Amino acid sequence: MPRHAAPRPPRNPIVRIAGIAILVCVVAVAGLGTAIAVGAWRPFKDEPSATAGSTTPGPATQASSTPADPATTPKPVAPTTPPPPAVAKFTILAAGDVLVHTPVSASARVSGGYDFNPLLAGIDEWVQGADLALCHLETPIAPEGTKPSGYPMFGAPREIVTALAEQGWDGCSLSSNHSVDRGYSGIEATIAAMRDEGLGFEGTATSEKMQRIPQRYTLEREGMTIDIAHIAAAYGLNGLSVPAGKPWSVNLIDVDEIVAQAKQAREDGADLVVVSLHFGQEYRVAPTDDQLRIAQEIADSGAVDLLIGHHAHIPQPMAKLAGGPRGDGMWVAYGLGNMLSNQDSSCCVAGTESGLLMVADVTKTEGQPAAVTDVRWQGITVDRRGKHHLFPFAGNLKSGAGTLSAAEMKARHARVADEVGDEAKEIKEAPVPTGPAPTVEKRG
Repeated sequence: MPRHAAPRPPRNPIVRIAGIAILVCVVAVAGLGTAIAVGAWRPFKDEPSATAGSTTPGPATQASSTPADPATTPKPVAPTTPPPPAVAKFTILAAGDVLVHTPVSASARVSGGYDFNPLLAGIDEWVQGADLALCHLETPIAPEGTKPSGYPMFGAPREIVTALAEQGWDGCSLSSNHSVDRGYSGIEATIAAMRDEGLGFEGTATSEKMQRIPQRYTLEREGMTIDIAHIAAAYGLNGLSVPAGKPWSVNLIDVDEIVAQAKQAREDGADLVVVSLHFGQEYRVAPTDDQLRIAQEIADSGAVDLLIGHHAHIPQPMAKLAGGPRGDGMWVAYGLGNMLSNQDSSCCVAGTESGLLMVADVTKTEGQPAAVTDVRWQGITVDRRGKHHLFPFAGNLKSGAGTLSAAEMKARHARVADEVGDEAKEIKEAPVPTGPAPTVEKRG
């Protein structure tokens, strides 16, 4: 016996019999398992069969190892993420007063009429690069059968409208202190010329219905149709009266009426509302108290996205006011100066020979209102000694342009930059179109 091993107890006969019984049961179960494995199992007579229409598979089915057919096995479907909303970005360009003095018309004179295209050509790239270009035609068109006239009672050659259309302007504001210089006939002649050239117009009208509904423009961008409404009005008519019996023929500034029109335009589907106002004081850089009050009241209304000013004939500041449609501010250009005129320091004040191209950046996100996200500027100037040709400062400061030396261009540019202020930044390159030209809604 090994060291430390305990002695075995004697075997009990009953225990031995129990062990034999257990061994027999184990062998029997093992045999049954073998039968099942080789398919020898059959259900008892009272047991449901897997082949008798039962929906519960029997042991043979459960034990099947036949691989699934990949062609018929449904594949898991990944959750789909909706595409992001479309976003469109575009620009609106506006310029100062088109003031057709007699010397300006003389520079455009050609055999049998007038051609203003050479005078305007220097800013072609800027106008044509904008998605929507809005000018301000301050002087009415001389009625058919009458001669053009200059200051103080203007009547411009019809060809100025042709040149504006050919350059790429989409429409103009028409309400100014000179709107009725040639009476109601001048209003009719101006609107007829605008219609003939396919230009939009706002601020004067030939019917009450036309006056009531603002000019509309639509842009197609990123699968969206973007609707822009334009409203215009003037502070007065130089002591003249609105044509008798036609109170709707010229829009005069009434803030409540402007806001009501803007709100109605939004209800009618406008994504953006732009307002042009002929207001302020001539030759004054600082906005007047009336300008400041009117602009802030319009901003507070939350109905207008952008306010463009004219009349001072000299550039005025650009600023972002509290308020606006989304409560994050509204941009105002108090005065864009002159675009085309015969003014400079010899008649008026230094700075009247220049003006601003205002470039507003707009973003429209699908399902949301459009928003003016920024306003920038580029200065332009008229070469009076060079047949009133227009030039932008960009690209001409080092070399000069026309009869203007580089030193003169730099001096004019510095003056404009000082007048505009530092809230809006200068844009150095012309914008580039983001899509097809706008559709101009026909009025009346």
